[in-house]
Amino acid sequence: MMKNKLLKHGLLVSLSMLASLNFTAVQAFESSFAIAIHGGAGAISKSKMTPEQRQAYEAKLKEAIDVGYQLLSQGKSSQKAIIAAIQIMEASPLFNAGKGAVYTFEGEHELDASIMNGETLNAGAVSGVKTVQSPIALAEKVMEESVHVMLSGEGAENFAKKVGLKEVENSYFNTERRYKSLLRAKKKLIEKDKDFQAAHQSLPLEYKVGTVGAVALDKDGNLAAGTSTGGMTAKRFGRIGDAPIIGAGTYANNESCAVSATGHGEYFIRYHVAADICARMQYQNIPLEKAADVVINKILVEAGGSGGVIAIDAKGNIAMPFNSEGMYRASKSSNGQSFIGIFHNE
Repeated sequence: MMKNKLLKHGLLVSLSMLASLNFTAVQAFESSFAIAIHGGAGAISKSKMTPEQRQAYEAKLKEAIDVGYQLLSQGKSSQKAIIAAIQIMEASPLFNAGKGAVYTFEGEHELDASIMNGETLNAGAVSGVKTVQSPIALAEKVMEESVHVMLSGEGAENFAKKVGLKEVENSYFNTERRYKSLLRAKKKLIEKDKDFQAAHQSLPLEYKVGTVGAVALDKDGNLAAGTSTGGMTAKRFGRIGDAPIIGAGTYANNESCAVSATGHGEYFIRYHVAADICARMQYQNIPLEKAADVVINKILVEAGGSGGVIAIDAKGNIAMPFNSEGMYRASKSSNGQSFIGIFHNE
């Protein structure tokens, strides 16, 4: 009798310990989360960047990553986290998005943005908007409150009024730094105006790139990606880059990964960069780091494209490859890892 009681007690203790271990494992899985952001890639010269400039960029990247991470730690969705992080950068004149957007050839600002939810595969995008303070917020509204995926120009602005988003004058986005950049670009373009294509190709890379974006994994295991940009300096004819195009500049799928891209948009459109990285993971069964590296440092390089991506998979692994001189980037994970960098080997 005593032996049976001891055996029964031992079994109950074992079952209790097993249940406790399983509960702990489930808790650990559910609490895993991470976020990564970028502030653009391109002709960022390490030799020309002053310590004060670097400090300013790193401080703003830290502010954005911390805001997104805090929301994730509170159990908020990856979608909310990436929007909050992107809006920090949209409000900063340091980046080519929102307040710091570049000028078109005509001297205005035309803004693009997109967002995608990895759980539902729902997406929203806007292009060529001029009077919406936060393009990423409008992209989310398009995703959640319209039957469409992408809205453009005046129509997108009318929709923004309907859903109550804050309007601003186009001059809100003015900055002296971007205006001087426009004047330099126009001088180069006008010199070769008879051959617009050749003139635009002659512009240095710094005039053709610049974006902000974020990707995140939340405690529920859901991925999200978002991207926002002012586009290309001195762009003409309503040019649209990759940032608002789902699959090119932004993509998210819980089955693989979430990606936000930055670089020379025409190449990212043609090579469907964001979705290609996720597809390589899903169909070739290769890790995120390898998929992202192949696309950015092989496919794009061979095509002549410059830029990079931030990407995160369903396990919280993060990859941030780029083939340009620099890319403003940061990441933070619940496993204790955090990173802020601009150049290679940092």
